[in-house]
Amino acid sequence: MRPRDLAAYLCLAVAWGLSFLLLLKVVQAFGWVGAVTFRCFIAAAILLVLARVTRRRLDFPENWTALAVVGATTVAGQLIGLSYAMPRIGTAMAAIFVASIPLFSMVISQAWGLERITPTRVAGLALGTIGLIMLVGFPAVPVTTPFLLGCAAMLFSTFSAAYGSNHASRHLSTTGPWEVTIGAFLAGGLMILPLLAAVPVPGIPQLLDYVYLIALAGLMSALTYVLYFGLVASIGATRAISVEFVVTLVAVLVGATVLDEPLTLVQIIGGVVIIAGCALVLGLVPARDKIPVSP
Repeated sequence: MRPRDLAAYLCLAVAWGLSFLLLLKVVQAFGWVGAVTFRCFIAAAILLVLARVTRRRLDFPENWTALAVVGATTVAGQLIGLSYAMPRIGTAMAAIFVASIPLFSMVISQAWGLERITPTRVAGLALGTIGLIMLVGFPAVPVTTPFLLGCAAMLFSTFSAAYGSNHASRHLSTTGPWEVTIGAFLAGGLMILPLLAAVPVPGIPQLLDYVYLIALAGLMSALTYVLYFGLVASIGATRAISVEFVVTLVAVLVGATVLDEPLTLVQIIGGVVIIAGCALVLGLVPARDKIPVSP
């Protein structure tokens, strides 16, 4: 990995890990639909203004179908699922779910013929599945309907993120990260906008809530997604999406220390098992070479 890619990787890990704190406050103020809708439009607007100020030429593809798919999955699907789930299952547990994104990415890549199935990766998928069962089956809070709905929303969120990243890698490899990010956020925001009629903003947000929203949209959405889609184009979807491991670590530490959220020992072990499975899937654990047998 080039130094530039490594720097982007680390910036993403820290920014997205800390974004869980802001997201929780924005969801409380604007609702889980409003938080995503306004975030999408503000993020796209910030990038358009920056491009205009810096005289950056934007070259969008003539066919916006691929951008719409990425907007529906990586943006709308992922952020809606995450925003809905966090108040119901907690920041730390939602963060552990995020670590399963590379598992889904691997499955999609296999289905599309982009990567080869190996016994090591099959073992990684099995470990990841076991880890998810441990995560959901042994919670520190009562297993209620909202809790189960939150878990289902996180699975939808993580699968959407994995699908959108692979779709971008496959169909938008020649499109710049600024264009992909702006197009995806615009498309995602337009898709979510009608849901505001069913789930309106719960009250009148305070001035500080707007500060949180702009920070979330600008620093932790617009700029970070430009870095992310640049990484996808540079090192591939599966390697780029492995940043979610470090995101999970940062977010779990924030949830446990700052928000004092409980996790059971089995859930913590489940998170470790998921990360171990993802490491096998991504090939981060080198396969042991076979020792030649002397004749």
